[in-house]
Amino acid sequence: MSAGLTIQLIAILISVACSLLGVFLVLRSMSMLTDAISHTVLLGIVLSFFITHKLDSPLLIVGATITGLLTVYLVELITDTNLVKEDAAIGIVLSILFSIAVVLISKYTANIHLDIDAVLLGEIAFAPFHTQEIFGFKIANGIVNGVSILVLNLLVITIFFKEIKISIFDRALALTLGLLPEVFHYLLMSLVSVTAVVSFDVVGATLMISFMIGPATTAYMISKSLKMMLIYSVLIGAISSILGYHLAVFLDVSISGSIAVVIGIIFFVVLFGKKIKNKTAFLSS
Repeated sequence: MSAGLTIQLIAILISVACSLLGVFLVLRSMSMLTDAISHTVLLGIVLSFFITHKLDSPLLIVGATITGLLTVYLVELITDTNLVKEDAAIGIVLSILFSIAVVLISKYTANIHLDIDAVLLGEIAFAPFHTQEIFGFKIANGIVNGVSILVLNLLVITIFFKEIKISIFDRALALTLGLLPEVFHYLLMSLVSVTAVVSFDVVGATLMISFMIGPATTAYMISKSLKMMLIYSVLIGAISSILGYHLAVFLDVSISGSIAVVIGIIFFVVLFGKKIKNKTAFLSS
């Protein structure tokens, strides 16, 4: 498989994995919390690295997941005081936990390949060069990680689709039915944390956030049901990955940046298209 096809396949896998979760985050008005988690899980990665001294240890994902859940818990704890609004609480928790991670990296990992810029920005162009051998075939790590996280997200969403749907749209009904909405809330946040850390090494936090929020927000404007929103979100993420790659090759610029730009362009096209359509319908009525 050529480097170009490998990059596009990895981008599609991660975009689909992220956009599936993004749908539920957008519906729960938790987009900003995703930004916080994508940064604060770095603290979990750093602390886990201090324990294992290995950048490829599965414990890094465990540490990142725990930190992601800690982020959600702290934000909710501060918000529940009714003294601070949610957006401010997110900003406070993000800045504190992320700053601790930055200090630890700059102080103790100067000679280790654990770089803040690499984690945040990432560059999918290098993904084809990082491979592992499976059944005698060299396969890019990004493909293996992308398939793994996509399968995990699909399984959880498929198995608990009804429970998650009810918990999002009618919390009172969920409690009445004994579905424990808090459990599914933290299950969703766990998936976000795992997806974030798996995506770091390939695309970075910035593109991960674009994948998770952009397609879902765009799909929300044109969907009439949750299932259609999931389908549209996945399609938008995949199409953006392909168009963004070819735009980057044509302009000779960052692939990750180009994909994020395409996601933004599609969003604004749909936004203004929807606005014009609503205005036309109003004038004709």
